[in-house]
Amino acid sequence: MPNIKPISDLRNYTEVLHDVEEGSPVFLTKNGRGKYAIVDLREYEKLQATIKLMAELEKGRRSGEEEGWLTVEEVEQELGIER
Repeated sequence: MPNIKPISDLRNYTEVLHDVEEGSPVFLTKNGRGKYAIVDLREYEKLQATIKLMAELEKGRRSGEEEGWLTVEEVEQELGIER
């Protein structure tokens, strides 16, 4: 269940920060609407790494579609792998 708190709870920010754990962000609302998310630093770093990985995979997909795909043999040759 998501941990949702009004932004006014930040007056006692130590209690709000105590509720933040990896995999369990705290969502803050302003005027009854979602506004902010407080996440554990490790969780944030994982999210950033995932976004970067997804962007690189998309670049590779686009490259394959535009420039053509490599065969398994071509990849092995490029990497110096011998069968």
